[in-house]
Amino acid sequence: MKTQLELAREGVITAQMEQVARDEGKDAELIRELVALGEIVIPVNHNRPNQKVVGIGTGLRTKVNASIGTSSDIKDIELEKRKARIAEEEQADTLMELSTGGDLDLVRREVLATVNLPVGNVPLYQAFSEASRKYHNPNKLDPEYLFELIERQLEDGISFMAIHCGINRYSIERLRRQGYRYGGLVSKGGTFMVSWMEYHDRENPLYEQFDRVCELMKKYDAVLSLGNGIRAGAIHDSHDRAQMAEMITNCELAEIGREMGCQMMVEGPGHVPLDEIEGNIMLEKRMSGNAPYYVLGPLPADSGAGYDHITAAIGAANSARYGADLICYITPAEHLALPNEQDVREGIRATRLAARIGDIARDPSMREREKQVAIARRDTRWEKQMELLMFPEEARRIRRDRTPENQRTCTMCGDFCAMERGISLFARDIRGDKRGCSGCSGKK
Repeated sequence: MKTQLELAREGVITAQMEQVARDEGKDAELIRELVALGEIVIPVNHNRPNQKVVGIGTGLRTKVNASIGTSSDIKDIELEKRKARIAEEEQADTLMELSTGGDLDLVRREVLATVNLPVGNVPLYQAFSEASRKYHNPNKLDPEYLFELIERQLEDGISFMAIHCGINRYSIERLRRQGYRYGGLVSKGGTFMVSWMEYHDRENPLYEQFDRVCELMKKYDAVLSLGNGIRAGAIHDSHDRAQMAEMITNCELAEIGREMGCQMMVEGPGHVPLDEIEGNIMLEKRMSGNAPYYVLGPLPADSGAGYDHITAAIGAANSARYGADLICYITPAEHLALPNEQDVREGIRATRLAARIGDIARDPSMREREKQVAIARRDTRWEKQMELLMFPEEARRIRRDRTPENQRTCTMCGDFCAMERGISLFARDIRGDKRGCSGCSGKK
């Protein structure tokens, strides 16, 4: 079976491309052209045909990923399934299953059976976890087993994989020559691959056999997301030589993978000061030929633990504004603990809101909904306002718990409602599209 990329190059508009066009309000031929260029990817492993179709890339709404998964401390499959359902309920676009504890094949298959979202993972997590259990030393991982595991996960229906192909001996040497880092290494998969390379004094097999990785991904039409294993985990490490060495390599590999007919994404940081986010995205787009960019956060400060979903939302809004295509959420538990169900919910909401803020800054056509919210709020049409909000149930809960005496106002202003007074002064002057729906001014 040919990949979405190969079919697009042949001029074929697939059912998945048509679905993306409908969802995004775009022309299907435009979607095909951008898929053919590698600027849009559609993660659609054909072993899981009923999953939700999601387009990621140029000109599309910025997508949000939620990550779940067990750890060596907490191995509760039912908890992860509940978190997966919450991710779908809260309208995440994709889900990553990142388990490292328990029966990893079972966890993955249970999660895949629980949701319809495209599901991604990081193969190195399971590979090193199993090597550690079997040999009591993750460095004894057999590279051949790693490739077998990648295919097993693809057979189960994984639609995109973060694979750390861009770590090589050159990028590790940059770490040494620059005196390591303030924030160290923060990628589990990346750090264990560096450890494996140092232990064996060998090159990364995923880099050496990159064509083999691509062939496996092509076989299932899964998206290869080039993992950011040497990403900065502190703003003082942002764009250091090690990070940039890996980024350059990943951008080159994205081009090679596309030439082979494989759908490709590039992953980015990490921790990035706010003033460097635009430059980071520009570099990835320029060096990769506009490959979709999947950013992790990013976090523009290191001191927000406990509220890092807010820290990351600030970075995410800027990332969406400047052209990031998929943003991985950060939860309040980041840097502190395995996220619980409420953490997942809060992380997705914060990231969805941030992505929308970035989108309406980048694309003025996305601002119409904001206008309608404003008009409904001005006219104290509370139910209409609720219908237009991103989180209507939460808004209704707050208003219900603090019911005002005058149902047309709220308990913030009560008798001193600015909206009510403004309408009384200017109702006759409202004209054009400021009228909203005809005759609605002043109604509940």
